[in-house]
Amino acid sequence: MEFKHTSVLLKETVDGLVTKPDGIYVDGTLGGGGHSYEVCTRLDEKGSIIGIDQDEAAIEAAGVRLKDFGEKVTIVRSNYCDMKSRLHELGIDRVDGIMLDLGVSSYQLDTAERGFSYREDAPLDMRMDRRQMMTARDIVNTYSEMDLYRVIRDYGEDKFAKNIAKHIVVERSKRSIETTGELTEIIRHAIPMKYQVKSGHPAKRTFQAIRIELNRELEVLRDSLDDMIDMLNPGGRLCIITFHSLEDRIVKSSFKKNENPCVCPSHFPVCVCGNVSKGRVITRKPILPSEEEMLENSRSKSAKLRIFERA
Repeated sequence: MEFKHTSVLLKETVDGLVTKPDGIYVDGTLGGGGHSYEVCTRLDEKGSIIGIDQDEAAIEAAGVRLKDFGEKVTIVRSNYCDMKSRLHELGIDRVDGIMLDLGVSSYQLDTAERGFSYREDAPLDMRMDRRQMMTARDIVNTYSEMDLYRVIRDYGEDKFAKNIAKHIVVERSKRSIETTGELTEIIRHAIPMKYQVKSGHPAKRTFQAIRIELNRELEVLRDSLDDMIDMLNPGGRLCIITFHSLEDRIVKSSFKKNENPCVCPSHFPVCVCGNVSKGRVITRKPILPSEEEMLENSRSKSAKLRIFERA
């Protein structure tokens, strides 16, 4: 299947990111190269971009899409959490902008065999990086009922998490759960029908939760933000597109902490902790997709863009 993905908040993100046409930029979630392509069109002969992705299909597709920009583009197969070491290997310590698009690509959702979609019956996979050994099947069949409950509650924010976990454990005691279709049916039986009618697809939150757990998405994001801000040159920007509240909360909190790291009690007349601000939050409120974009691409509806600028 051809790698297809409509870049969300494309103009808004690149407008916020590219402050110097001769700068060095990093796309930490390269995908099909949509954002990177737009960045390249704004660079002069000295500017460059490093694209990072852990999905082999994305790497291949982006290489084709960006080939006309030649040596201006460097593509690396890795997780963005290893950005600092990957850039160091390229002889780069500081950059002028970093962007992350944290959404699952349309390709990943629409390719049934990847196991991300609850709308298609396929093996339970959900790996962003298929070199990884563990799959969604392992989580569903080996996690304790308490751990399944925790994952679905915390990462799916599903009020029926306890009942879903219980149903999964009961069904897997009869036979292992192998496919997305089997898991979807189990979830359907765990949620009262009246809630299914008015709350969208019943499996959406559980699938999201298992995907986040498997790929360590929130942990990776939380552990990477400070390093990415430290890698920016003065005036450099970090632009992050999130798609659900858990991601957005982490980004918002990190940006706020890096702007105002003081931990002194509020009644102190002056700061004595010595923590120095690393920059400022450009987006006091997140940038949202336009009505037009949401009509054209329904998957953009939950997107939020936040931008931080290095001092």
